[in-house]
Amino acid sequence: MTFAARLRWWRERRGLSQLGLAHTAEVSQRHLSFLEVGRTSPSREMAALDLPLRQQNALLRAAGFAPVWRESALGAPELAVVDRALDFMLDQQEPYPAFVVDRRWNLLRLNAGGQRLVAFLTDTPPAAPDPDNPTNLADALIAPDALRPLIVNWREVAIYFLRGVQADALADGTDETAALLARLLAYPGVPSLSEAPAIDEAQGPVLAIHFAKGQTSLRLFTTLATLGTPQDVTAQEIRIECFFPADAESAGIFREWAARSPT
Repeated sequence: MTFAARLRWWRERRGLSQLGLAHTAEVSQRHLSFLEVGRTSPSREMAALDLPLRQQNALLRAAGFAPVWRESALGAPELAVVDRALDFMLDQQEPYPAFVVDRRWNLLRLNAGGQRLVAFLTDTPPAAPDPDNPTNLADALIAPDALRPLIVNWREVAIYFLRGVQADALADGTDETAALLARLLAYPGVPSLSEAPAIDEAQGPVLAIHFAKGQTSLRLFTTLATLGTPQDVTAQEIRIECFFPADAESAGIFREWAARSPT
């Protein structure tokens, strides 16, 4: 796709008029109009709009410039400081689960609490994450033969999660995230994105995921953290999902599991 086509596509995707984008980019509407039909050569400044770093690089390449933002593998020396921060966050979350995922929910790393939760839910000790064949947590949550049978309120959880993936697809504009959303929606029994979640009269401040297996019941809610000032594509796309107990019973179960685990 040419720079002109990409620029026009992103402007329309963001719901901006030419005048609105021109004002944001501090150029004239006439200049922007010429850019969108390819009559004017773009500048590097025009390419650096408020887009994800990956898409900024794509826009720069389409304009004939070298990409600005580096994309390093997690674990590479360039991301050593990020690696240390991730390990610290995972350790601090113990005994509760924490997972590091990429933008499309591929599992990159997990703490001991996460390993214990996965082992409980799947009856299988989790293998070390494989970068070449990663476990996708989105598929695990939505597919009918994975975690779905173990989640009492799966439909409500699925609605919120799918809307989050839809927002990601709109925000990053990549074919990969759009394909992930399409794959998740294609699973049998998946609720429509327009469906309103059931509202419990005794609802809490957050929606807790209610896992039930045998005699064990776990109610957990999650937080998502990202790096605040990323200057690397990989660093921008990393997410840290931390699980917290929503009741005292769930908290006690995680403490008990941790106490029984070998040090």
